[in-house]
Amino acid sequence: MARRLPCPPAPGPLEAYAARFDDLLSTLAQRHGFREHLAGLLLPRGRNKTLTCLAGTEPVVGAQHPSVQRLQFFLSESTWDHERVNARRVELLLADPATAPHAGGVLVIDDSGDRKDGTATAHIGRQWLGRLGKTDNGIVTVTTCWADENLYYPLHAVPYSPGHHFPKGRSDPGFRTKLQIAAELARTAKATGVAFRAVAADCAYGDQDSFRRQLSEAELPFVMALKPSHGTWAYGKDAYTPADAARALTWTDPEHPGDWTAIERTFRDGHTETWWAADAHLGWWGPDRNVRLIVATADPATLPAKAT
Repeated sequence: MARRLPCPPAPGPLEAYAARFDDLLSTLAQRHGFREHLAGLLLPRGRNKTLTCLAGTEPVVGAQHPSVQRLQFFLSESTWDHERVNARRVELLLADPATAPHAGGVLVIDDSGDRKDGTATAHIGRQWLGRLGKTDNGIVTVTTCWADENLYYPLHAVPYSPGHHFPKGRSDPGFRTKLQIAAELARTAKATGVAFRAVAADCAYGDQDSFRRQLSEAELPFVMALKPSHGTWAYGKDAYTPADAARALTWTDPEHPGDWTAIERTFRDGHTETWWAADAHLGWWGPDRNVRLIVATADPATLPAKAT
């Protein structure tokens, strides 16, 4: 077997980390490209999703620079296996005491969309792009992230392919909805050995009965947002939306809170506010059921739309 040629080292302590992936990269060009890509992602640059920024060249005019072309080939043409590389990255996170997941953290599921022109790129299609808040031509990736009060990091990511990419459209055996991808990623995190207290997601997932059912079948607890108008079947005048259930709770004032309990909410910038939370009844959800419905609000008297 030929001796491996030495690779130019990554900057500073980054080399020790990059070297942990060398056995997954078969050529010198791959090992070099991996180090350049990793350094480009971590440098404090404002455009680190573009190849020119990753390579440290000027936008547009620097696109033909040799360092940009090397990265382009490494990311789009080279034969390294991204799943094996990501598995190694997750393995290192789980093994490091500073980042090892624990049972008090959560597994956050979300999707992220990026606008993209044309039709030639894999997974591209006209679809809802949450980052832009509208339907447009782009690519959507479903992701999982582990988080607690102190840190967070991504675990797995799978792009969603719209139905037109498959011979039989959405009925094709290979087609998967974003909900199916998300449930599979949650199961993958559990199988990988990632500890977490619950799966957390916004109402795009929480409103979907089928998604919650998949998590229940996998014995994965969850905490998910619901739209205030998310309806369920009810008798007569019984509550049939989360908003109805919240209005049915008793409240007089902060000194006489009735069904509500004061909680201190800490925001991202560090400031805190007193909010109120309560168990509510809605259909088959309630304090004495397998799934509880919790209402949290800044003002139980008015239930403001942007703070409930």
